[in-house]
Amino acid sequence: MELRTYETVFILTPVLSDQQMKDAVEKFKDVLKKNNAEILHEEIWGLRKLAYTIDHKTTGFYTLLEFKATSNVVAALETEYKRDEKVMRFMTIVFDKNTLAYSEKRKRGFPKKELKTA
Repeated sequence: MELRTYETVFILTPVLSDQQMKDAVEKFKDVLKKNNAEILHEEIWGLRKLAYTIDHKTTGFYTLLEFKATSNVVAALETEYKRDEKVMRFMTIVFDKNTLAYSEKRKRGFPKKELKTA
């Protein structure tokens, strides 16, 4: 099977303590590692306002994981998301060449445009 690059974002319920949130993130990282996925990048965005209410909640803990794996690993990861009551929403996408280039720029920080003087 072909290795592809994926990005997954999941939102955990806001009623968790910081330690419970970290434990949940580690649990999902372990699922990836057990299925021979290579974790390329991780961002914990923290507690953020939701675009719309989910289960009467207006905030959630956001986490982004970028990884390289086969497609069956994505299925295993998303099954774990569905089984865990702490997960309010999740989304996993596969990268194409444009998304990969954008991701690299985002991780390095976008270059600042120089100001032109007259």
